[in-house]
Amino acid sequence: MSFHNPIVVLVDVDNTLLDNDSIQQDLKEHLEHVFGSAACRRYWRILEDLFVELGYRDYIGALQRYRAEHPNDVELLSMSSYLMDYPFCNRLFPDALEVLKRLRTVGPTVLLSDGDVVFQPRKVEHAGLSDAVDGRVLIYIHKEQALDDVERRYPADQYVVVDDKLRILTAIKRSWGARVTTVFVRQGTYAHDPKVVGTFPSADVTIERIGDLLERDMLRLWSAPRLRAPSVETTQ
Repeated sequence: MSFHNPIVVLVDVDNTLLDNDSIQQDLKEHLEHVFGSAACRRYWRILEDLFVELGYRDYIGALQRYRAEHPNDVELLSMSSYLMDYPFCNRLFPDALEVLKRLRTVGPTVLLSDGDVVFQPRKVEHAGLSDAVDGRVLIYIHKEQALDDVERRYPADQYVVVDDKLRILTAIKRSWGARVTTVFVRQGTYAHDPKVVGTFPSADVTIERIGDLLERDMLRLWSAPRLRAPSVETTQ
């Protein structure tokens, strides 16, 4: 039986704690340098098609699909080693681990992410993020659709969700209402796309960098969540 907490903090991984845009750029450059531009373009097309189909980027699945199309292109299979051995810890945003340490003073802090069952857990582990939250890691296909399971595992009076995607924050706000405070981190491609951002209402709190949370009075920040946020807080 799960212990009921006053507050549970749920933190996204990609482009919230970990600079996933830079990881993707490294992958593109490696593919093109080692295997050529044609292989790079085709792999990335498959990856984007899978993203539309699945809702998350399945790097290993894209590699498997590429292999099915090019059964004799055995050299590209070495990409699996590049992916699995990538130094994810070097792509943590500044102060990411310190923020997790600080958040844990408020309540149990849980990583809440989307992704596949192989690459995403390895990314979280090898970045040092799993250890930073004592192994509290939840990875779903669509996390905004798994809130009942999140609540079952980590029941709480109040939730705080930190994410770089307003779409996710809006969906969670609709489900949990006043029980959740949403924190929008303006990092990464989606967080700076005006077409994407303009589609959804503002989060309860907006910050420019994950490290900005170190400057906040945590308990005061989310002790009184709002159903809707009329204003945006930004740390310079």
